[in-house]
Amino acid sequence: MNNPNNKQIATFGAGCFWKTENEFINVSGVIKTSVGYMGGDFPHPSYLDVVARITGHAEVAQVEYDTTVIGYEELLQIFWQMHDPTSLNRQGADRGEQYRSVIFYHTSEQEQIARRSKQQLQQSKIFAQDIVTEIKPAKEYYLATEDHQQYFQLRHKK
Repeated sequence: MNNPNNKQIATFGAGCFWKTENEFINVSGVIKTSVGYMGGDFPHPSYLDVVARITGHAEVAQVEYDTTVIGYEELLQIFWQMHDPTSLNRQGADRGEQYRSVIFYHTSEQEQIARRSKQQLQQSKIFAQDIVTEIKPAKEYYLATEDHQQYFQLRHKK
């Protein structure tokens, strides 16, 4: 990929950021992934700050992708399938607002695509309950420490 205009960023919260990142890390067209925090008003949070629920941040995976290989729509399909978007502030055993289902959009096009995708999923009746996924403008992204990056890839090799 030589054209930087083909590169975009997507940011998703779908429970524990390790699992979210792991779902995207080997997808064709994904250039790079990282995990961190977004959505709150607490500057430079640590992992302990976030799990203490004092920051308002969600654990998120940030995905850099090549738009000539994969589109935002396809990333959203992966996002919807990796977690329960009807579960408010929890995924599996993880509980708290930091594990909320959220899409942080970086462009107005991403916002439109995300809202349309959520509406179509809701109308499909695949889920018995309403989809609670938030769709919010991206805020400052705080990168988690190195020991959280590519956690499953480095510590739980397949």
